[in-house]
Amino acid sequence: MKTVLVIGSTGSVGKAALTGLSEHKVITANRSGESADHAVDITSETSLKALFDTIGKVDAVVNTVGFCEYATFHEMTDQQWRATIDSKLIGQMNVVRVGTEYVTDGGSFTLISGILSVKPIPYAIADATTSGAIETFAKCVAFEMPRGLRINVINPTVLAESWDVYGEMMPGFQPVPSTLVGKAFQRSVDGFISGQVLTVDA
Repeated sequence: MKTVLVIGSTGSVGKAALTGLSEHKVITANRSGESADHAVDITSETSLKALFDTIGKVDAVVNTVGFCEYATFHEMTDQQWRATIDSKLIGQMNVVRVGTEYVTDGGSFTLISGILSVKPIPYAIADATTSGAIETFAKCVAFEMPRGLRINVINPTVLAESWDVYGEMMPGFQPVPSTLVGKAFQRSVDGFISGQVLTVDA
């Protein structure tokens, strides 16, 4: 049994991740702290350090948080770009940079991207761009991780459980069950791969 920190545990992808981690001791966190063990803001290194100082050493960190703004390229403001980059890209990099000190030897980080990086839709250019960037980050930083630490990214398509919310935006996409996405998180945490993007698509 491993001790796994799951950030974003109450979101749809966070809940999917939990289905694949049922055999482990899971510590949950989200931005508000509601329905979770702790509150954390991944855009703040101070907040992340406070979280890790509180919970101590863990064997794996799973992040499913990545806020994105949606608009066309010509309508997207600098503020919207920065909000997306600060969360889905820099925020996830913060999780790794701050968390490295607290993850046990041979442990792992699992981050989140999204299928729109390879199957773009209207208004999702910021999501697609930052998803592609975090995948490149993981592939490169895998070579620099100390003490045998691993890092991977899960790239899921839309979940069946979220189809009522997102389906209208994604014509022609086939949703997948959350348990299938959970298996990808399980493979990242319990396997030996590193620097990989695990795509879950129909």
